[in-house]
Amino acid sequence: MSPDPRCEMEGKRISMDIPRSNRAGKPKVLDPAVSTFFVQLHHKLQNSLKSQLRRLAKDNDGIKSVTSFLGKEKGTCAGLGVDLEKQMQAWRENPPWVNQPPKIKVSVPKGSLCNLKAKVDVGLPPDAVYNIVIDPDNKRVFKNIKEVISRKVLVDEGQRQVVEVEQAALWRFLWWSGTISVHVLVDQNREDHSMKFKQVNAGFMKKFEGHWRVEPIFVDEKTCLPFKPKTWAEYCSCTGGKGRIGSKVSLDQLIQPAIVPPPPISWYLRGITAKTTEMLINDLLAEAARLTSGCDTENSNKELISSKEITENDQVEEIRNIKERWNSRRRNAKQHRKKLLTAESPTF
Repeated sequence: MSPDPRCEMEGKRISMDIPRSNRAGKPKVLDPAVSTFFVQLHHKLQNSLKSQLRRLAKDNDGIKSVTSFLGKEKGTCAGLGVDLEKQMQAWRENPPWVNQPPKIKVSVPKGSLCNLKAKVDVGLPPDAVYNIVIDPDNKRVFKNIKEVISRKVLVDEGQRQVVEVEQAALWRFLWWSGTISVHVLVDQNREDHSMKFKQVNAGFMKKFEGHWRVEPIFVDEKTCLPFKPKTWAEYCSCTGGKGRIGSKVSLDQLIQPAIVPPPPISWYLRGITAKTTEMLINDLLAEAARLTSGCDTENSNKELISSKEITENDQVEEIRNIKERWNSRRRNAKQHRKKLLTAESPTF
């Protein structure tokens, strides 16, 4: 009986794999150190693979958390609502915040009444502040808005809208007060939290235009030290999604009447403009304290009252300065006329 060819092949393969010294029938035992090395290498590879898989899963959860917190899906109202609610929750869990008085700067460009620039930090996320500013019913927040006469949406592109608004606005300056009609086109863009406004028809006011801008503040960025976050994603990552996001609100406004009144009327009008803007910003700060609902509202209100008292004292002093400036100008004019008369009188 002839041998099976497969057995011959297997025999050949075996004889090829066995060293010559072992062909006699005693297989060589593998070195224990080598065996231990391969066993340890196997375990290390397994542990490394498991660690990488766990880290990948953790990073994936972190990315989902950051995405959820920052609201990358801002194209939908639902995504925006979840994003804002998470940011508001961070404020409710860690509410301490002290309102600082707004910084208001008034300059006088040639041919205009004034160019007003105001800045203030608000203890609310940008979306929440922006919602207050563009709210059609924001007269409940801003006490200087008496009523909204008309409001019409001309362009609606989701994140951006162009709205025609007519309002009756109140102004108050010390013991003076009154009402003025404001009819403007408003271009509001949630994408960059900006709002531009411009007067529709020139009448008493030749120019009434400006813009609001709301930018994020990383309130708790000190917890990230020595790392300094530059983006929302970096900030959320280093604070574990617990970092509060505040807002830096800025207003730039140009006012130019058809006829610029002479001093001292123009000085009083600038004071009225500055005071009205300050009232508006203080209303915004008060609403921010109410929305966070865990804030030390009492202390915040005390700060605002104190700031209001200081401002009113400053304005009383400003009134005195205006009167002094006006009296000084009249005295200088009289002295100038006397000098002219003296110079023109004949000498004998």
